[in-house]
Amino acid sequence: MGKIIILGTAAAIPTEGADNTHLVILSQKRIILVDTATNPILSLSKAGLDPNSITDLILTHFHPDHVSGLPILMITMWLTGRKETLDIYGLDSTLGRVWQMLELFNISQWANMFPINYHSAEQGDINTLFSDDGMTAIGAEVKHLIPTMGLRFEFNSSGKVIAYTCDSEPCDAIQRLAKGADILLHESAGNSKGHSSALQAGEDADLAGVRSLWLIHYPAGMDEWRMIEEAKTAFSGEVLIARDFMSIEID
Repeated sequence: MGKIIILGTAAAIPTEGADNTHLVILSQKRIILVDTATNPILSLSKAGLDPNSITDLILTHFHPDHVSGLPILMITMWLTGRKETLDIYGLDSTLGRVWQMLELFNISQWANMFPINYHSAEQGDINTLFSDDGMTAIGAEVKHLIPTMGLRFEFNSSGKVIAYTCDSEPCDAIQRLAKGADILLHESAGNSKGHSSALQAGEDADLAGVRSLWLIHYPAGMDEWRMIEEAKTAFSGEVLIARDFMSIEID
C-alpha cells in the first residue's frame, strides 16, 4: 500500500477552501504526517485518519504555516490517550525551536505523556530519515529563507518515488531529491527569494527527469490554467494542480 493524501495546498495565507500545505504519506508500516498547518486534527479527521494513527511526523521548517498546529496535535493525542511513541524528524535548528515551543506548554510535565523521539537531520547533507521494508524516507536541506528540508520517499514494493520540495527556490538539493521521481510535488508560491514560480517548478521537473509534476503551496486565487501553461513551457510531462484532500495512489 502506498498513498499520498494532500491535506492542504495554500502558501502562507490559508483560505476557507485551501489550508496551509501539509500532507500524509501512507506506506505498508507507517502513516507519516508532513508538517502541522493550522489545525491538523480537523484535516486528518476529514481525510478519515485518527491522529493517533500517525507513526511519524516530519517538520520541514519552523515557519508558522508549517508548525502552528503542532501544539493542538500534541494535546489532542495526549487527551485521547496515546501511548505509542511519536517519532519527529527535522533539521537540527528546526527541532530545537520545536522543543522550545512545546516546552512553553510544559509538555514534558503532562501526566502520562506519551514518549517523543526527536531525530535530527544534518543541514546541508542528504539524510536517510528512516528506512524499513516498505519505504525509505530521505531529506536534504533546500534553499528557503530559513533552514528547510525537502523530502524524497522511495516505496520499496512498487519502486515508485515521490519528492516534495517544500518551500524553496531552485537549487541542487531539489535535483538530488527529485531525480527520476514518479511524482514531484513542487512549491509554486512565485519567483521570489526562497520560493519558486510554476515556470521554475517546470524547469526543476525537467532537469530531474520526473514523470509527473504537481504544483503545490501556491497563493489562493492564482490562475491555475496559467500556472500549468507556465510549467509546461519547461516540462513536457504531466502537470497537475494539487488541491486539498486529493488522494494519490502509489502502488
